Amino acid sequence: MSEKTEEKHTLKTIGETLVEIGIQLDRANIAAYVYLLNKPKRLIILNLISGIARGIGIAIGFTLFAATIIYFLQKLGALNLPIIGDYIAEIVKIVQAQLHVESSFR
Repeated sequence: MSEKTEEKHTLKTIGETLVEIGIQLDRANIAAYVYLLNKPKRLIILNLISGIARGIGIAIGFTLFAATIIYFLQKLGALNLPIIGDYIAEIVKIVQAQLHVESSFR
């Protein structure tokens, strides 16, 4: 091949590679990320909102999880199983003692 043909082929390959890189950058949403880096107030606000939402989600999830566990422990306690019933009674005593200690500090 001649030199001009090799140059055309090389330029064509470089052009195709650049187009592919552009498509990949567009998919990665780099423009939005760069926009956020240039607007620190917006970045802080978005992070604050996402942190609050994450915290609320964790609180709701833990509440539902704890309520479910307590519900099943109550059902197990109602069955009057000797070992489990004594264990649950001990947990209740510990919780009541802790609540009494906390209320005396107030």
